[in-house]
Amino acid sequence: MIDELYEMIGGNGVVTAAIEDFYRRVLADENLRHFFASTDMAKLRAGQSMFISMLLGGRVVYTGRDIGEAHKRLHGLTDAHFNAFLGHFRAALDEVGVKPENAEKVLQLLEGKRRTVLNNHSRGAGGN
Repeated sequence: MIDELYEMIGGNGVVTAAIEDFYRRVLADENLRHFFASTDMAKLRAGQSMFISMLLGGRVVYTGRDIGEAHKRLHGLTDAHFNAFLGHFRAALDEVGVKPENAEKVLQLLEGKRRTVLNNHSRGAGGN
């Protein structure tokens, strides 16, 4: 069941480790790093951990900004960028030992946020 996914993948420790690995990968990606040039990464990592935990059914209340609003400032964000983010998140889940079938469930939940994240941006090649 989806509401058990947070615990199935290992809870807070695994989510936190995956977020750290994910942003290491994103910041190393020349096609993505510019989106974070003026970002407080510690604050972003904390908010992202909270959001992912809530999304996966953890007993965490996300208190950050609406994700559509939060992504409005990212000018030029496209489906290709979103696909790259998903690829990095999948690699991070693999790195921290999340079973492939559970990683796929996490990615499906993240995929469900594509339209919200990209709603205010022109749609680029490489996705929905």
